[in-house]
Amino acid sequence: MESRRKFIQQVSSLGIATAGLSIFNPLHARSLDEKLRQVDGQDPRLVARDEDFWYHVQRAYVQSPHFINLESGYFSPQPQEVLEAQIRNIRMINEQPSYYMRERQLEEKLVVKKKLAQLAGVSHEEIVITRNTTEALDTIILGMDLQPGDEAIMTNQDYGSMLETFEQRAQRNGILTRVIDIPLWPKNKLEVVRAFEKAVTPRTKVILVTHLINLTGQILPAREIADMAHERGIDVIVDAAHSFAHLDYKIPELDCDYYGTSLHKWLCAPLGAGMLYMKKEKIAKTWPLFGDTGLPKDDIRKFEHIGTHPVSTHLTLASAIEFHNSIGARRKEERLRYLKNYWVNQVRDIPGVTINTPLADEQSCALANVSVKGMTPAELAAFFMDKYKIFTVGIDTVAVKGVRVTPHLYTRLDQLDLLVTAIREAVGA
Repeated sequence: MESRRKFIQQVSSLGIATAGLSIFNPLHARSLDEKLRQVDGQDPRLVARDEDFWYHVQRAYVQSPHFINLESGYFSPQPQEVLEAQIRNIRMINEQPSYYMRERQLEEKLVVKKKLAQLAGVSHEEIVITRNTTEALDTIILGMDLQPGDEAIMTNQDYGSMLETFEQRAQRNGILTRVIDIPLWPKNKLEVVRAFEKAVTPRTKVILVTHLINLTGQILPAREIADMAHERGIDVIVDAAHSFAHLDYKIPELDCDYYGTSLHKWLCAPLGAGMLYMKKEKIAKTWPLFGDTGLPKDDIRKFEHIGTHPVSTHLTLASAIEFHNSIGARRKEERLRYLKNYWVNQVRDIPGVTINTPLADEQSCALANVSVKGMTPAELAAFFMDKYKIFTVGIDTVAVKGVRVTPHLYTRLDQLDLLVTAIREAVGA
C-alpha cells in the first residue's frame, strides 16, 4: 500500500487537475486505499458482494456513457492512475528520445520485467514482454524443433491464430495436427483430460491447452493435462490469454513448458502488451522469430530482438501490476465470478435460454456464453446493442454458437440487471 501512496503523492505534485471524470483524482485514490484497508483480512467471497467497496473500484475507471461495455474480453481499459502513468512515460521518453533509448531503457525495462516475473511466480530470466498472446505463442509454435511426422494436439475451441500457426507448420514442415473436441459441460476434470489423452500417439510431441477458453469462459484443467503429457514425454503450451490476472494462480502451478498471455486484458495494462514464458531448459531448444547471434542460445533475451518498440507501454506495466496487487488477486477473481453468476443465475432456467458455459466455480469465472433459441449469435448481439445499448460479441463457430458476455471490475449490477431484462425480452419470457 505504501507504493500506492507514493504514486498518489507524485501525481498530486504534478498539479494534475482533479475536476472531471476523465482526469485521475488523487482524492479518489486515497478513498480507495481507505476501503482496501477496511476489507483487509476479510473473506474474499464476502467482499465480492460488498457493493460499497466495488463502487470505489469502479470509480477508478472511466467508461463511455453511450453504451454498456460487456465485451471486456477483447481488451480492458486501464484504471485512470495507470493511464496517467502511461501518459507521463510517453512524455518522459519523448523529451529524451535517443538518449533514453540508448542509455536508460534497458535498465528500467529490467526493473519492470522483474515485477512482472514476481507477479507470475517465475524468474525474470524465463519471460519476455511481447505485444500480445498471439506473438508469444506464435514465437513458441514456430520456434519449436518439430520434424515431419511429429504430431501436435489442440482443440476446436482454441484461438484461431494458434490453430492457423500450427497449420502453417503442417504445410511448411510436414507436422501433423490433431484437432479434438472437448465437452462444453464436462462432468469433471478427468473427462477433459481423457479427451486429450485419447488423442495421444507415440508421435505426439506437443499439446496446446487453452487455460480459459475465450469462446465460452470454460476453465480447462491445465495442470492435470500437463501431468498426463509429461508422463509421456510430451511438451505443453498453455494459452493463458484470459486466465492471467483473472484467476488467482502462479505459472509454476500449471507446470507447463511454454506459456503466453495478453496483459491488456485482465491486468488492464496498455493496449499492446503481452508476456511469453518458457522453462529455462527449453530456451536453448527454441528458435527466435528474428535472428540473434549476439546472445547465448539459452538466454531468454534472444526472443526480445524485435526492433524498436514503444518502451512507454513496458514501463506502464509497473503501474498496472501495482493496481492489480492493491485490489488483490483472490479478491478480484471472486468478484469477477460473482458478476458472472449474478446475471447467469437469473436467466439459466428460462426456457429457450442456454448457457454455453460450465458454472462450477473451478470451471468458469467472469466469462460466460449465452444463446437464445431462434436467434443467431449475430442477431442476439445486435439486439442487445440496438435495443439496450449493451455491447457484446457474437461467437459463431462449429463448437460454440452464442453471445459472449464479459464483465470486469468496472461493471455495475444495474448494468447486468439490464442484460437480464434484454435476455428475457429476446426469448419472450
